[in-house]
Amino acid sequence: MIKLGDYTTLKVLRQADHGFYLEGDEQTGDILLPNRYAPNGLTIGDEIEVFIYLDQDERIIATTEHPLAKVGEFASMEVAWINKYGAFMKWGLMKDLFCPFREQKQRMEVGKHYVIYVKEDEETHRLMATAKVERYLTVPTVEVLPQLPHGTPCDCLVWQKTDLGFKVIVDNRYQGQIYDNQIFQPLHSGDRLTAYIDHVRQDGKIDITLQPTGRQHTLDFAEVLLRYLYENDGRCDLNDKSPAELIADRFKVSKKAYKKAVGDLYRRRLIILTEEGIQLV
Repeated sequence: MIKLGDYTTLKVLRQADHGFYLEGDEQTGDILLPNRYAPNGLTIGDEIEVFIYLDQDERIIATTEHPLAKVGEFASMEVAWINKYGAFMKWGLMKDLFCPFREQKQRMEVGKHYVIYVKEDEETHRLMATAKVERYLTVPTVEVLPQLPHGTPCDCLVWQKTDLGFKVIVDNRYQGQIYDNQIFQPLHSGDRLTAYIDHVRQDGKIDITLQPTGRQHTLDFAEVLLRYLYENDGRCDLNDKSPAELIADRFKVSKKAYKKAVGDLYRRRLIILTEEGIQLV
């Protein structure tokens, strides 16, 4: 079944002056792919992956463009313009994505970015955005928990700043939290990054770290630090008393990770510790 706001692969049936008609289903009928979206060399009988949405006249149409998010996904989008009904967001398609005032947590402003969820309006069946994203986040079930062990890589969309750090959306499904003491790089709402699961709390929310943990991470960064020493006359002016901010700025790791790597190199007798920092043997 062809779904509005999603990708599908369709067969080219015929060509017209204004584009190619693709084979739809009983509900959609044949779907137009306008000439502006058709790749060179497209011919009758070819199959092509397209995104299905509604054009300015509310007709089902196909495009080879890729929006920032499809139905059921979260994304950060910029407001392009506003009218008396709501905001219109830059979606990556010719037609902007509508976010009515009732779906805004605060009145949106032109030029600003907001984390939204893309959905199909149950009443009008039009595609729309909502900034009330918490409604569409789920709590991991008992069956899912074994798939979320400590250290698992995950995709994170930075959602909003809090007193504790940043709320994030994990794997397009769950709510997560990155605490301030785990942040060693600039973060902004709308950033996408690969992070790591620390643990799942009893309330179902997930604590996230920006760095992998464990022995392997220590070994990996120890080699980075060793290479740094070779490239900088065998010296580094940071030690276990150096401010965490300086360590994070130079190496993008926590002070804890830095100290572990220093300890590993010291036990391997590759460095000595000095008042000024560390030095290759």
